[in-house]
Amino acid sequence: MGVTQNTKDERKKKVQIVAQSYYSRLDVQNAIYKFCKNREIVPNFNNEYFGKRPDCLDYPSDIFTLVKKGATSFHCSEEIWTNPLDINTDMTPEQYNEIKQGWDFLIDIDSKFLDYSKIAARLLLEQLEKHGVNNVGIKFSGSKGFHMIVPFKAFPEKIGEDLTKDKFPEWPRYIAGYLFSLIREPMNLEILKLTGRDKLEETGELTVETVCPKCKKPIERKVFFKYLCPDRRCKGELESPIKKKTPMLCPSCNAKMDLVGERKINFCKYCKISTVGEEIKKSDMEFKEEKTIKSTEDAIDVVLVSSRHLFRAPYSLHEKTAFVSKVLDIDEIDNFKPTDADVLKVKEIRSFMPNSKPCEAKNLLERSIEWGRKNQPVEAPKKFTGKSIDLKGLTISENMFPPVIKKLLKGIKSDGRKRALSVLVSFFSSLDFPEEYLTEKFSEWNKKNYKPLKEGYIRSQISWGIKNKRMPPNYDKPIYKELGVFSETAGVKNPINFTIREALRAKAKKGKNGNWSASVRKSDIENSENKKRKYSTGKGFEI
Repeated sequence: MGVTQNTKDERKKKVQIVAQSYYSRLDVQNAIYKFCKNREIVPNFNNEYFGKRPDCLDYPSDIFTLVKKGATSFHCSEEIWTNPLDINTDMTPEQYNEIKQGWDFLIDIDSKFLDYSKIAARLLLEQLEKHGVNNVGIKFSGSKGFHMIVPFKAFPEKIGEDLTKDKFPEWPRYIAGYLFSLIREPMNLEILKLTGRDKLEETGELTVETVCPKCKKPIERKVFFKYLCPDRRCKGELESPIKKKTPMLCPSCNAKMDLVGERKINFCKYCKISTVGEEIKKSDMEFKEEKTIKSTEDAIDVVLVSSRHLFRAPYSLHEKTAFVSKVLDIDEIDNFKPTDADVLKVKEIRSFMPNSKPCEAKNLLERSIEWGRKNQPVEAPKKFTGKSIDLKGLTISENMFPPVIKKLLKGIKSDGRKRALSVLVSFFSSLDFPEEYLTEKFSEWNKKNYKPLKEGYIRSQISWGIKNKRMPPNYDKPIYKELGVFSETAGVKNPINFTIREALRAKAKKGKNGNWSASVRKSDIENSENKKRKYSTGKGFEI
């Protein structure tokens, strides 16, 4: 049964009452203040809203002042700053690094069941000890998990020429991924022993999935249809994720193609590799079946390791349980019960920050970096050269951009900068242009506008657009006329159609029609489930 509104209201009322009494304790105020010094800190007002950012605590008494205004918990950053109030959303990563002193490595052990979290915590502690990390802080999250911390002091100042403080969140993510790769299998085995295979299968917790050999994440299965040109002089071949009712037209000679077969492929949307990819062919990697327990898929929350992400401060309350995020000794984990973190039972205040030895985590960091560089998803080239970008069988160059895009790139001379940016982001992200290219291109574009947009806004739009790819608007939408860039393009309904058509024509002229494997384009695979998008050879992607 779901939680009723009355139950939620009762919880909120309880936490509000408990908070007033609990946070009035001076030892609690001092513990939170001491840990959060030089960190960005944000109060949570009973899950209704958060406080302003950036913010910090000037005195321990600031905590109770905020509680009297309705604050129920406090959340702080992993990064350590010279002055958190200097943080600005328009800053570049380099500017962030200038005011950053360092970062603590924080592991968020999160599972639906506390017993599973205990197994993960114990295995992590064993791995940390094997890597020479003997001083680790651990606390109850307040709900069903634990937070573990390795202080910045435990890491070397630099690895090679790279300053450790400047490699957040990249290096902490490597550490989190590396540790999870070490504990995943033994953790699943222990849970199987604890709960039993039959019970896990009955509840749907145990799943068997095919995983990517590179990132170990579940893959997708796609069906591709092979078309062959009947013209003996042409012999064009093509694959498409769409089985068309109307005949497929050959991109070279425009003849009606024959459907000659189909096949299923495994595809990883994270690493952009498939069972037909060149990277798979040249290696011993295989897409293998793997047993997974759903509750442990995100046992280590890597998302927490991100810029300016916040976590619950030690000895802060949890709104849903009214329990304290209590600091624990390592030998207390196995017998710990959530009720041990009841506000009335929390008498002793301990430091969440362990007394680490300098560089004791050097071995861990070096191994994690080595693992991360081998296992990170395939990325686009770091720098756009200004020539062309190969899209697994198609080459897109700037002279293939449609007139509306070329006009928008000349800058906006009146209102409409944000709408124009939205169109440009959707266009380039649909074609899989690398983030570095978008950043470089839009920086140039922004200078041409009658009034530049804030850099932070442009970065956020690029980031969102890459993660949430969408097609640009069709030509029949009013936005192009409103922006003053509309131009008719015969037989084309969308800017993407134009570019793909030009790329196919260029490919045909060179006599490289592709083959069974090379003709599978990355954009075909990733967008095959988009109901609006249909493949039509000779005309590209139609809406």
